[in-house]
Amino acid sequence: MTPPWPLPLNIPPDALQELSKTLTPTGIADYSALTIFSVAAATYLSRGYLWDQPDPYQHLVYERPQLKNGGAAGSATKETRNIAKKLEESRKDMVVFWGSQSGTAEGFANRLAREISLRFGLSAMTADLSDYDPETIAEVPQSKLVGFLLSTYGEGDPSDNTAELWDWVNKTKDQGQLLSSVRYFAFGLGNRNYKYYNRVVDVVVEALDKLGAKAVMPVGKADDAEGATQEDFMTWKESLFAVLKGLGFQEHEVQYMPTLSVQEDESLEPIDLHNGEPDGGSLKAQCSPIRPLAISASRELFNSSDRHCLHIDLDLTSQPEFTYKTGDHLAIWPGNPDSEVERLLQALGLSSRRDVPITIKSLDSATKVKIPSPTTVATVFRYYLEICGPVNRDNVLGLAQFAPTPDAKAYLQQLGQDKASYAAFINKNHVNLGRLLQQASTETWNIPLSYLVETLPLMQPRYYSISSSSVISPRKASITVVVSTTPVPENGDELIHGVTSNYLLAVSENLRSAPHPEGLTYHLNGPSDSLQGGKVLSHLRKSKFKLPTLAKCPLIMVAAGTGLAPFRAFIAERRQLQQIGREIGEMLLIFGCRRHDEDFIYRDELEEMTSVLGEKLRIVTAYSREDKKQYVQDKISEVGDDVYRLIDEGANFYICGKAEMAREVEKAVAGVMSQKGQDEANEWRTRMKRRNKWQEDVW
Repeated sequence: MTPPWPLPLNIPPDALQELSKTLTPTGIADYSALTIFSVAAATYLSRGYLWDQPDPYQHLVYERPQLKNGGAAGSATKETRNIAKKLEESRKDMVVFWGSQSGTAEGFANRLAREISLRFGLSAMTADLSDYDPETIAEVPQSKLVGFLLSTYGEGDPSDNTAELWDWVNKTKDQGQLLSSVRYFAFGLGNRNYKYYNRVVDVVVEALDKLGAKAVMPVGKADDAEGATQEDFMTWKESLFAVLKGLGFQEHEVQYMPTLSVQEDESLEPIDLHNGEPDGGSLKAQCSPIRPLAISASRELFNSSDRHCLHIDLDLTSQPEFTYKTGDHLAIWPGNPDSEVERLLQALGLSSRRDVPITIKSLDSATKVKIPSPTTVATVFRYYLEICGPVNRDNVLGLAQFAPTPDAKAYLQQLGQDKASYAAFINKNHVNLGRLLQQASTETWNIPLSYLVETLPLMQPRYYSISSSSVISPRKASITVVVSTTPVPENGDELIHGVTSNYLLAVSENLRSAPHPEGLTYHLNGPSDSLQGGKVLSHLRKSKFKLPTLAKCPLIMVAAGTGLAPFRAFIAERRQLQQIGREIGEMLLIFGCRRHDEDFIYRDELEEMTSVLGEKLRIVTAYSREDKKQYVQDKISEVGDDVYRLIDEGANFYICGKAEMAREVEKAVAGVMSQKGQDEANEWRTRMKRRNKWQEDVW
């Protein structure tokens, strides 16, 4: 046998012949070994092609959110990440940093900076915390002021764009007087129903003080538990203005000066315009791109004539990059209803100019334009601005300067000046911007579009827990949507329609060639007619609300209303694992709704899964509108023995629903553990959360 490789000079031919005999397979064992080796080699070589394919979004983990979609990294001139240098270059006296998850803190920061500039002549800018390196705050001179508006959400977590500042202050807070030249003020946004109320601003302020920064006033806090965030902010803002006057800054009469230019440009062609496609630049690293998804099916879950809850299946097959995992979230980008768009256009006298192209440009190098331009007024009102929300008292007073008549001006000033009077007014009326303008005057309002773009909040996506399992339906994601239609507190004949849920109801009804039950209409074809045939603009967001890796780990799941959505997916996935022969752990589901025959969603499915899973699944229900009024926290106490036993056996504990409910559930579990002899220091809770065995998805 002649070997196929070159012969080394120092190996005799006889030795090679003997070696070739040794390497030639002669029996079943040899052939088996060669087969195993070949399969192993093929498997290794196909890694990344046929299996273990990389997450298509993995690279996003390392991206800064502000650099996406034309951010600093993609621009011709790279923006500095040194805030002290930015203040010097743009000749600003003050920066107001914002850390925001839903956009509220960002809106407050913009309002505050704009009003300080107008009232005191100070040149103020706002800044996304993720746009600047936190250590450069130390370089800000004492002659300038630094503000922090910081939101807290979840388990005392900072917003995504606060992560760098959060890490930096926690690492450096014991490293001396690094910020001795910094003068600052701070305001936190939180909800007292959460256990860690305003934790983020507390931690940051404590660190700033340790690092030598000087607070010009006590920290302010907003509490959204009773919907008081706007009023809390306004009260704190007036205190800040008093402090500024005390520091020697002269207050002036407020006159509107735009930071944006909004101009008509009829030379532009339709092909040049942005027609409502979401910008997506503010999306965080754990989000997918925004894409149109087709609704493949929709069905009603409530057995009620006046309340609606939809199960919606969305087809992912048209978007190969869309991959989700059980427990993730799906976002819907809505459009405003036609009636409210028309109302606002009419009040502003812009009905005939609705489709004239406009350009939006910044008049200040430190101000970013958040609305894609060029576009049209109708598009701005339909897709880019939240025009359906209530008008805060600040904006009522701000609108008075544009009143078409003295009577209208006096009406708005009287309405906005007194907190109690305005609260009473809101309890009797639902007034968004268009309705308020029409109520104040039937005359046409000459409000600059720049003012509306500056003061109205940007349209935000709404997030829904995915109620399907990625193991069972990898190319179909389901969401569970309760349609929000709330009566005005003291005027039940007037309804407040939730923006996104009613938009989804209209899309779903249109698939059946039926109108919206309340007569609302929308531009369902979407931007550039990209949503024809029942599509919606969506993106996926990764979540930490996940099943344990070990299928035999027990689960305790507590939900009220549509909080059941992710648990539907959890239970279905566990059933699938059992059917393929995997051992699964015991599951206890505690679910609450109003009545068992009205809004017990997925009841038939849960009963069927109970019959299949047998002793592996137990469902305990609480009904709040039946003879024996009960809530899920009451049931925790009733089944306390099982709760304690499962926790003792290493169960994962999940809560999904409103934050107030989650707080009461945690109290009930603490009561059970205390009765069973656990110490009062609640070490069991700390232990579970540290090991990620206590998870909440609350709002």
